[in-house]
Amino acid sequence: MSSRRLEILRAIVDEYVATQEPVGSKSIADRHGLGISPATIRNEMAVLEEEGLITHPHTSAGRIPTDLGYRVFVDKLATVKPLSGAERRAIETFLEGALDLDDVVMRTVRLLADVTKQVAVVQYPTIVKSRVKHLELVALNPSRVMVILITDAGRVEQRILEFLHELSEDFLVSLRTQLNQASAGERLPDVAAKLSPLLTGFTSGDKKDVGIIVSTIVEMSMEKPEEKVVLAGTANLARFREDFTAQIHPILEALEEQVVLLRLLGDVGDTVQVRIGHEQIDENLRQTSLVTVGYGTQLQPLGALGIIGPTRMDYAGSISAVSAVARYVGRYMGEGA
Repeated sequence: MSSRRLEILRAIVDEYVATQEPVGSKSIADRHGLGISPATIRNEMAVLEEEGLITHPHTSAGRIPTDLGYRVFVDKLATVKPLSGAERRAIETFLEGALDLDDVVMRTVRLLADVTKQVAVVQYPTIVKSRVKHLELVALNPSRVMVILITDAGRVEQRILEFLHELSEDFLVSLRTQLNQASAGERLPDVAAKLSPLLTGFTSGDKKDVGIIVSTIVEMSMEKPEEKVVLAGTANLARFREDFTAQIHPILEALEEQVVLLRLLGDVGDTVQVRIGHEQIDENLRQTSLVTVGYGTQLQPLGALGIIGPTRMDYAGSISAVSAVARYVGRYMGEGA
């Protein structure tokens, strides 16, 4: 595509996103400073329409982007819109005071919906990709021990074990050290293989107690809570009701299905993906666009987040916001908060 034609497509997308009104050649000539006449713009618009990038509603002489037009616009997007000062401050401070993983996820999804004014979706960290950060043994009384498993994704699991006899502090300190030496940094599915050899290093008297504690930790690491996705901002769709030619109810119904949401986020990596209109897998979402990215460590995303809204979306701003939130969530989890 010629650079001039691309600039005209960009102008049509920008203006249509801002006004929701079909865009005419005179409007582009007057407002976008392309240095060409309305007649030339009309000729280029005719080519864009032949290529399926724009179309015109039968009630207007102006043009609006098609799904393919939005796709070309996103693929050729040279710059991502910088966040405003208020948006930046909100993102930088949104995790302050977060209590646990559930709190982090809920704060994240609310913030994303608020910043983008779209529907926000955040997937919980995938358990099988998590690693052990720390194991703790806390003596609640001489025969009662709390076992705590903390992962690099911020997940905290705990169990309380009752023993028929007292456990010495020296025993718990020694076992805690060995547990962490054997498991710190290991993937949760590998914990059983790493901890099992510890049993051979204890006397027959302690071996049973060690076995109970190790078995409990293995159970905690092997448990796989149901994959969970959290949603916020569904009311934002009502603001764009006029963007949907069909009923909005099927969209809302699709967003209520965890399976649908997990599928939307299932193949997300560490770069932003944009799925537009008919590119959506679920038929009920084909009047929407999806902007997603993974979050977590540099080596491997732990989960994914994104936004869903009408195809008439501020893609540059949405990509910027989704990327920034994912970076902060990943940094928070990387610091093991």
